[in-house]
Amino acid sequence: MSGAADLVIETTGLTKRLGGRSVLNGIDLAVPRGSVFGFLGPNGSGKTTTIRILLGLASATSGDVRVLGESIPRALQQVLPRVGALVEGPGFYPFLSGTANLLRLDAADRYVSPSTRRQRVDTALERVGLSQAAGKKVGRYSLGMKQRLGIANALLTHRDLIVLDEPTNGLDPQGTREVRHLVRSLTEEGTTVFVSSHLLTEVEQICSHAAVLSAGSLVAQGSLEELRRAGEPRLRVVTPDLPQTHTVLRRLGTTPDDDGASPGAHIITAPLPDGVTPDRIVRELVEAGVRVNGFSVDQAGLEDLFVALTGEGFDVVQ
Repeated sequence: MSGAADLVIETTGLTKRLGGRSVLNGIDLAVPRGSVFGFLGPNGSGKTTTIRILLGLASATSGDVRVLGESIPRALQQVLPRVGALVEGPGFYPFLSGTANLLRLDAADRYVSPSTRRQRVDTALERVGLSQAAGKKVGRYSLGMKQRLGIANALLTHRDLIVLDEPTNGLDPQGTREVRHLVRSLTEEGTTVFVSSHLLTEVEQICSHAAVLSAGSLVAQGSLEELRRAGEPRLRVVTPDLPQTHTVLRRLGTTPDDDGASPGAHIITAPLPDGVTPDRIVRELVEAGVRVNGFSVDQAGLEDLFVALTGEGFDVVQ
């Protein structure tokens, strides 16, 4: 774990209750400086509630929250000018153009110079690929274009921390790729990016660290490599001899799954039993008369790990 000075977001025992129902259960987040941190979990797991508390938009029932080294909500006025955010989808005046909306929003920021306002707006629109639609009324924008405009608002000036809640919602594949590239470029400028998502693909492709939230509880946290290593290895056997294979694998101490079948063969997967080498497994299968058409041992992927941790599937489409 990084030292406190290296953490951009740090929560200790963060708890939120609503109407007697526990929404967050003692969350201990640790977001390293300079990381792209994926906040991953199924819809309804508490991701947006956590973000709202981090930004002072909601209060915690108990626990401590520090953002950029300062206590929240006590130091909100000092912290928020250094934070850009897109939370729960963008909200804009539909009768104004994209440029006009951003000009109004930038004018509300008393920490920036009015003399460079137009330049900031034009640069932000260019970064999210909306320069050609800058003069178009936002009411005629697609959902994906509104999402990009929301990201542009978060980028109007340099921020130490950018918080993006489901940033690729409504984007087509090209727009999604552009957002991924944008997030990577932000870290090159020294910005830490906190990305909330239920899309496993997004976290795997753009994040260096991640935390997994399930039903209000933090069930895993660390670098992506650490999370990948936490998944148990699984063996895979391709054979037409299903019953014999199950018998051998159970004898060796693992419970097999029959994942599917191809013509003349079954594909069987199971956790690699503790203390049993792959060589021994193959030898015992052959000695039992099993025709082994294929055999491999693979490290469990993030999807397998997250499903095991949360008991729920994730949307993994591009």
